[in-house]
Amino acid sequence: MIDPALDRRFPDAAAMEAAGVPRIPRFVRDYMVGGIGAEVGLARNRSALDAMALMPRYVVEGAAADLSVTVAGVRWAAPFAVAPMGLGGLIWPGAELAIARAMGAAGLGHVLSTVATTAMEDIAPLAGVGRIFQLYSFADPAIDAALMARARAAGYEVLMVTVDVPGATRRRRDIQSGLSFPPRFTLQTLMQIMACPRWALGQAGRGIPAFQNILPVLPKGSVTEQAAFIGAQLEGHIGPARLARIRAAWPGRLIMKGVLSPEDAAAALDCGADGVVVSNHGGRQLDAAPASVEVLPAIRERLGEGALVLADSGVRSGLDIARMLARGADAVLIGRPFLHAAAAAGPRGPAHLAAVLMAELRTTMGQLGMSRLDDLRGAEWSL
Repeated sequence: MIDPALDRRFPDAAAMEAAGVPRIPRFVRDYMVGGIGAEVGLARNRSALDAMALMPRYVVEGAAADLSVTVAGVRWAAPFAVAPMGLGGLIWPGAELAIARAMGAAGLGHVLSTVATTAMEDIAPLAGVGRIFQLYSFADPAIDAALMARARAAGYEVLMVTVDVPGATRRRRDIQSGLSFPPRFTLQTLMQIMACPRWALGQAGRGIPAFQNILPVLPKGSVTEQAAFIGAQLEGHIGPARLARIRAAWPGRLIMKGVLSPEDAAAALDCGADGVVVSNHGGRQLDAAPASVEVLPAIRERLGEGALVLADSGVRSGLDIARMLARGADAVLIGRPFLHAAAAAGPRGPAHLAAVLMAELRTTMGQLGMSRLDDLRGAEWSL
């Protein structure tokens, strides 16, 4: 339910972003909000969604909207989940636990990143039935096997393999603001931390965040040596052979994340994936990439109605969720807004945001005269 005490201050995701982002030190903030290059792709995600018009219908027989959807064999209360996000505990202290708790309590989906700063064993009990583990595949098959075995033991039945990070990228904001992990405490970063006392106090009680899910598979050595090891292991494309290897090793449902072309989407299913996530990684990988919402129709047409198609990148409201569904998605993933909510309103923020998104989606469907999510597929209006 919407939190009445928070609603006046934070009626939507934009209000939470405006309040939360300034509370985060610049070197962390820029990592969260930024894209790559000139951030044309980041802006395109928004402009493409904003350009979509939906045709309202009023002279119809109305009925209460049913927001529930089945994703990978699990019933979600609404067609959205939190996207996998790295460094969540560095961005805001305790954010990863608060987000997992909120999604689990609301009956929504939750995807945990390989490079989260909270262990999968601590997240799984909070995340509820809609929990998914996102895998950054390592070149060493033994590391992948260890991560997958640990995820299964923790109760994850769905694996999401990210394929759109074939190499390290250069992000101007991160270079200029001095981002590193673990953080290097220079005069520049210390001054940024001093300007954000709530963040500093929260981190002081938790210690320096670490990649809890991959610590057990890292070799002994300095932080610099471990960082070099991770970079070398994650370098390179994840082709059909590696996808087939992961498919053979993972007994549960498998989703491939990071496709924008119909050919890649079809290749994912040919390799044994049960579905795909249409994504340009939030505008963080290729500045010339199309927006997810632009390519959704072609991917849905190529895969057919029976395939599971999720989408992310740019979603900020219940209206945006409806837009993605109108273009062919079964459900969407939402990332940055949940971190904004945690920074704006603390542990209660993510739950409030989830309730707001559901209310906005329900309102949108009421304006469209629709009670079923499937009906949204015909809601787009064009000249």
